Amino acid sequence: MKCGHCGTEIADRALICYRCGRAPTDPRVKPPAEGSLFDRPRRRRGPVGMAITILLLALIVLWFLTRQG
Repeated sequence: MKCGHCGTEIADRALICYRCGRAPTDPRVKPPAEGSLFDRPRRRRGPVGMAITILLLALIVLWFLTRQG
């Protein structure tokens, strides 16, 4: 197989060309064309996450109250 950038003969399954250092083929997965990945809004936890948090806090308070008595 030949490197598409410099024309050097490389192994058929080579990930990069040993001469120019580039990938011999185009990537299979294209990167997103617009915006940064870090600018995405965060997902909200929703009602299930809030219910679990409240339940855990209630159990902690109950544990402290039963230990004192």
